[in-house]
Amino acid sequence: MSKIEKIRNIGIIAHIDAGKTTVTERVLYYTGRSHKMGEVHDGEAVMDWMQDEQERGITITSAVTTCQWKDNEIHIIDTPGHVDFTIEVERSLRVLDGAVGVFCAVGGVEPQSETVWRQADKYLVPKIAFINKLDRIGADFFGAIDMMKKRLNANPLALQLPAGSEENFEGIIDLITMKLFVWDDESLGETFSTGPIPDTYIDDAEMYRDKLIEMLAENDDEIMEAYLAEKEIDNERIIAAIRKATINLEAVPILCGSALKNKGMQPLLDAIVQFLPSPIDIPPMKGINPDTEAPIECKASDTAPLAALIFKVSMIEGRKLSFVRIYSGKIKSGGDVYNPSRGVKEKLARILSMHANKRERIDSAGAGSIVGVVGLKESSTGETLCSVDHPVLLENIDFYEPVISVAVEPKTHSDQERLEQVLEKFTAEDPTLQVKEDEDTGQMILSGMGELHLEVIISRMQREFKTNVNVGKPQVVYRETIEKASTGRAVFDKEIAGQRHYGEVNLIMKPLDRGAGNKFSVDMKDEAIPDVYIPAIQKGVMESLESGTLMGYPVVDVEAILSGGAFKESLGTELAYTVSASVACKDGLANGKSFLLDPIMKVEIFVPEAFMGDVIGDLNSRGGKIESVEHKTGLQVIQAVVPLSNMFGYSTSLRSSTQGRGTFSMQFSHFDHL
Repeated sequence: MSKIEKIRNIGIIAHIDAGKTTVTERVLYYTGRSHKMGEVHDGEAVMDWMQDEQERGITITSAVTTCQWKDNEIHIIDTPGHVDFTIEVERSLRVLDGAVGVFCAVGGVEPQSETVWRQADKYLVPKIAFINKLDRIGADFFGAIDMMKKRLNANPLALQLPAGSEENFEGIIDLITMKLFVWDDESLGETFSTGPIPDTYIDDAEMYRDKLIEMLAENDDEIMEAYLAEKEIDNERIIAAIRKATINLEAVPILCGSALKNKGMQPLLDAIVQFLPSPIDIPPMKGINPDTEAPIECKASDTAPLAALIFKVSMIEGRKLSFVRIYSGKIKSGGDVYNPSRGVKEKLARILSMHANKRERIDSAGAGSIVGVVGLKESSTGETLCSVDHPVLLENIDFYEPVISVAVEPKTHSDQERLEQVLEKFTAEDPTLQVKEDEDTGQMILSGMGELHLEVIISRMQREFKTNVNVGKPQVVYRETIEKASTGRAVFDKEIAGQRHYGEVNLIMKPLDRGAGNKFSVDMKDEAIPDVYIPAIQKGVMESLESGTLMGYPVVDVEAILSGGAFKESLGTELAYTVSASVACKDGLANGKSFLLDPIMKVEIFVPEAFMGDVIGDLNSRGGKIESVEHKTGLQVIQAVVPLSNMFGYSTSLRSSTQGRGTFSMQFSHFDHL
């Protein structure tokens, strides 16, 4: 078996608080990667190494680590569960071969686990599921599986059953070997015993094993024949069929346990190795030749030409560390690589094997590896690294538009100098964070994905970089558009540096449907302006649409039609037409009655039934529109859309109106006028 077949690149994905980080901590402990189990509630988890993560008890950045299990090398990315850090999950899933979805046996499929599951579906990532917290009151193993079918359209394959539940949860019944696993509490779950299934559980176990084989028979002819002939099917055959169904995205194996009580971890590690794909089990990564745009397949082999993707950039101790997934080929410490997006050659100063925020130097890394790289000066998130003689461009990672802003200003003169450098580092790390200077006030405006996102950035500024800032109130990032069709006209006639520039542009501005974006078209009766100047006019219009006439927000859903203008021989220049197009566009927007579009958020609220009336009343007062109400054990789930500007302070209001029992998650949906 080649080394590459023994690699597993996996991510642990789930809703906030389902127990992802606790599962990862146990995995590291049992694989011998860490010698002490860190607990999230004590703020000691290895993977949550950032101070903000330890205090809040949540994961903010994806941490990468490598561990060994039964001669296999497992690279794990522990991803955030909070919706404000969606981009961290998206970037990680983009480079993973498999994922472990962790679900809470009490909460089942929660909103954010649904979001990350859909992201994993988008990148065709094979998944296994671990139903955690079976020792908690209200744990319902089969309820969680039902929710997976309904909410995730998954095809769950139960490979284990819990023996007992809540405080009587004693161990796990394995339906493949038909054995009961019981963990020893004294050894922190390191040792466990296997024995026959007790009589109380044997009927259920036989029934569910039958169901498992029946489901496998649907996708596997050999098992189908043996099943119909009522022959015994050996365990090796069953494992191979489960692996095939998982990798082909036909099924999701379900395991169970309690990470906090150290039960069920070793079988989970076995399942990762047995059922999730190695880099050669999945289709080769596809890219294009940047010069000819011909498609290229990047085969997972050390001898193939290099193709690697930078999926994350971190600033650690002031140095730029790039996280790289190698799809094909090999990289060597001190070697050269080529970045086709920027057309630059870069040198790899060091290659590091990662363990959260600890690092180990290695000389080289081959296909299938996820490593840290130091020395890349210009390359950034989402860009490709390849060799000069075999250029390849892998598909870029999509990023999201920020929806909320705060003004930040330095407290002292020394903070002023540091602030710009710090913000530059943060934007290199996080593409969903944007910084711009407000032309009217001269303030720095920081925009991000949500209140928590910006709070964490500001807290890191003060802690990691000792930069103190005053922070304004959060501001909503609106968009502008026009109400009616209008016209705009402008003439530019000036002498600059001894040369006269002349251009005249007439535009018609038309409103478009929501979400249509901006368009530019030409509809001139006679050729009043030579074609050579059309690109300059388009550039002027598009630049002008970046800030509207009402409050300077970007303009959306508008079509600018070039309807005419004038041209003077030997005086027409690109500069003149760019400027006159920009002014004509502003004129047209002013005449078209501009108005603001609010960012509308999709909100999911979990409320105990007794408080439904108050919560719905509060949503209505915030201009919310309720789309559905779904009943779930003891809870109602409200789906609504609400303008972001009315959602500030909502968490406090929800807590007070539900005695602290209501929870909600919110993500950007679209821009609209209410």
